[in-house]
Amino acid sequence: MEDFSEFVGLSRPTVSKYFNDPSSVRKKTRNTIEEALKKSGFRPNLFAVNLNRRRSNIIGVVIPNSLDPFYMALTRRIELIANEAGFLAFVLSSDGRSSMEDNAIKTLKSMNVAGAIIAPLGVRSRQVTLEQLGEAIPLVYVDSPIDESSAFVGTDNHQSFGLIVDYLCRSGEPPCYFGMPHVNTNAEKRVSAYRESMKRLNIEPRVITVSDHSTWDFEEFAFQEANRLFERLELLPTRTILCANDRLAFGVIAAAWQRGIKVGHGSEYDLRVAGHDDHPLSRYACPPITTVAQNYNEIGRLAIELLLGKLSEDENPKRRSDRVFLKSELMLRQSA
Repeated sequence: MEDFSEFVGLSRPTVSKYFNDPSSVRKKTRNTIEEALKKSGFRPNLFAVNLNRRRSNIIGVVIPNSLDPFYMALTRRIELIANEAGFLAFVLSSDGRSSMEDNAIKTLKSMNVAGAIIAPLGVRSRQVTLEQLGEAIPLVYVDSPIDESSAFVGTDNHQSFGLIVDYLCRSGEPPCYFGMPHVNTNAEKRVSAYRESMKRLNIEPRVITVSDHSTWDFEEFAFQEANRLFERLELLPTRTILCANDRLAFGVIAAAWQRGIKVGHGSEYDLRVAGHDDHPLSRYACPPITTVAQNYNEIGRLAIELLLGKLSEDENPKRRSDRVFLKSELMLRQSA
């Protein structure tokens, strides 16, 4: 910065003022600096600039799995809207591990981020670390809430499971439930939503017993568990399986195919399989998966807009808490 100030022939405070807010300097000064930038190729160290600000223009994003299409779509939407508002979204992955989530949060604090959007591990999150970050900056949680009061944007599991359970019960045998590994709070909330939906229809819920292995490799987990179940297909509670998410349904359908079990809707099929989320590849599965659609883009849009709204409020750390639960849409396809 010193070298560039000397190159442009202006004081360092003037140059710093320009980089903090170009509109804060006179037009003639701004033109001089911008012309010097073109000639010199100088670019300030963005992170160093932000560390010196009371509040930076960086928004932190922490997700548990950077390869999952849900989180990819979510972060893409957040990045686009953040950029339009003059913020840089900095994305970190916890890779499903509490130690990495903890490190990611500490990294965001060291970067002096203005606020953060976090998809927490939930059951394995280090609550104290998240609480300390929430005391310093505005936070918005997505996908699975960390508690019952923090700002959150996600799917209304009770509404979505009500939709899919009602359809499956009307169109064939009532579904048994194939749960997800306990990697976040969705695992418990979704099985609870299934139970409530079944009881509302005066039908006994039937939850398949699966291993307690904690993994984000949902497809492999479901494939192995379903292979074990299909050794005695006649012992399944019903011939309709409702999976906690579409990635589990991929594994169940693959295991069924390997054993010659025909999946689909109709008397000529052995098994119906349904999912949840409307994974981008669920329509291309064989057969295409009946599911309920989460609106990925809308979750991302509302989360970043909620956070930007908090950033525009006063500097009181005890900001209001907002919780948004989105409705899902039933997607009828050949698997059920």
